[in-house]
Amino acid sequence: MAETSPTGAAPEEAEAFLAAHPGIEAVDILLHDSNGVGRGKIIRRHELLALYRQGRHLPISILGLDIVGEDVHETGLIWDAGDADMRAWPVPGTLAALHGTVPARAELFLSQHHLDGAPMLSDPRHALSAQVAAMAELGLHPTAAFELEFFLLEPERDGGGRLQPARDVLDGRRSGRTEVYSVDHLIGMQPLFADVYAAAGLAGITVETLISEYAPGQYELTLRHRDDVVRAADDLVRLKRIVRAQARAHGVLACFMAKPFADQAGSGMHLHLGLRDGEGRNALAEAPGAGWTDALRHAIGGVLATMAESMLVFAPHANSWRRFARGSYAPVSPSWGANNRSVAVRVPAGEVDARRIEHRLSGVDANPYLVAAAVLAGMRKGLVERLDPGPETTGDAYRDGRGADMPRDWAAAIDAATNSTFLGQALGEEMRRTLVAVKAAEHARVARAVPDVDYELYLHRV
Repeated sequence: MAETSPTGAAPEEAEAFLAAHPGIEAVDILLHDSNGVGRGKIIRRHELLALYRQGRHLPISILGLDIVGEDVHETGLIWDAGDADMRAWPVPGTLAALHGTVPARAELFLSQHHLDGAPMLSDPRHALSAQVAAMAELGLHPTAAFELEFFLLEPERDGGGRLQPARDVLDGRRSGRTEVYSVDHLIGMQPLFADVYAAAGLAGITVETLISEYAPGQYELTLRHRDDVVRAADDLVRLKRIVRAQARAHGVLACFMAKPFADQAGSGMHLHLGLRDGEGRNALAEAPGAGWTDALRHAIGGVLATMAESMLVFAPHANSWRRFARGSYAPVSPSWGANNRSVAVRVPAGEVDARRIEHRLSGVDANPYLVAAAVLAGMRKGLVERLDPGPETTGDAYRDGRGADMPRDWAAAIDAATNSTFLGQALGEEMRRTLVAVKAAEHARVARAVPDVDYELYLHRV
């Protein structure tokens, strides 16, 4: 017997998809955890309709895992809950064919719910949906797009154990140079990126500009703005999976670490956020010739005021913190400015009707659902409390150093999140508690490990 899906997913969507894709044999069903990692199962074609009609029981512990898939008991989602099943339901509009799979498969996103249909609040998707709803209470509707920076590397390390930029898949060339903005450099990876664009097209997402970025083997893909912020986050996690799969098909490794090379630029995940009012007008746009609107300034003020408490969301891993360095295109202070890539919150140049903010703090290793939730909550706080962002930074924001209240490292960010009332409001208290527990467990894992640098410095000297 069919039940009413709390997500609004209807069996007719699955029926139409299966009719249009008779060759599809299986479907990857994915639920995204606090790290943004997609976890789930591969079901067979004949199981899809039942999933739409009745949901699918999945263990609550899926949302209490660390980055390598180990249980984090401190989340309260493992044995405290008896590792009970919750019910996952399809997210409407996310069922899409995958490119180049043999046999042919599709992909479907899920959201986790209690057995009575209530949202399971350690699911990051629900945290973002709640912030979109809270903004709607102000009569405002966010639009969003992410940028994806990443490296393409050789699958094997060199003789010294070091990562290597990938050879061009076209002819095997390798460049050790930065090659930033070189269009000719991109030609060698065109077969791979052609498959990325084809896969994105099947998924219904519009991937736009391709850039050779500021390090050997580093690239950037941009996504078209969405009027639905949750779908914009879907686009980002889907595109990461597409890039990873197509890179692997071409014999190279896609790397989404924030800082894979100590002496090169790291990879960010910039978030562009705009606000539209009930009439569809840009609520941040100034009149021609006028200065910044109060709405824009207050929104930025809220993001800056809540930045320190939110850093665990923007930089969630040990490696994330290696990205922050002066002159690295990764901001180090709660600063803002127009047309300035040294600040944390940038107002991009462009047409007034496209006025928006660009949040530049997050690494590509961050969870886009939680990033967007925290930034939206900061914007909302700024609008409601009419917060002043302070003076606009002109020129080099690195000269001012790190803000006094900003966490200095991963451990300090965990402490800040643990005690943050704001983050409990931004993510929901259950999601905040889950995130902090997972990050504390990962921090303990890293702290126990003995890194190679310890042997290099101390083995023969102390």
